[in-house]
Amino acid sequence: MGRNIKITAGQVEVQAVLDDSKTADAIWDALPINGRANRWGDEIYFSIPVKLAPDNAKAVVEDGDIAYWPPGHAFCIFFGPTPASTGNEIRPASPVNVFGKITGDTAVLKRVKDGEKVTITAV
Repeated sequence: MGRNIKITAGQVEVQAVLDDSKTADAIWDALPINGRANRWGDEIYFSIPVKLAPDNAKAVVEDGDIAYWPPGHAFCIFFGPTPASTGNEIRPASPVNVFGKITGDTAVLKRVKDGEKVTITAV
């Protein structure tokens, strides 16, 4: 019952699979979603038209996790350390609802620049 999405940011394209959480359901129901990339270390985030409360929110995430940041109503893609990280951990600004995972190589996301258009669609 995997739900797959495609994330296009500038010239970069990756795919991800969503889990079965309430957060994933809300994101899936809101597709397609468009935004403008903001970079914070090795994180891309942007506000989306979905408002959710924390749901099993995590303070530290893994490479390739996609998550929802409740305070900013934002879609987040994590692919390395952020300014809040200590050592090799990947730490969001505050806890996030992880709801999926990038299925390929996340290194390509390093090419995404601030302000680039991001589109998320169902596959």
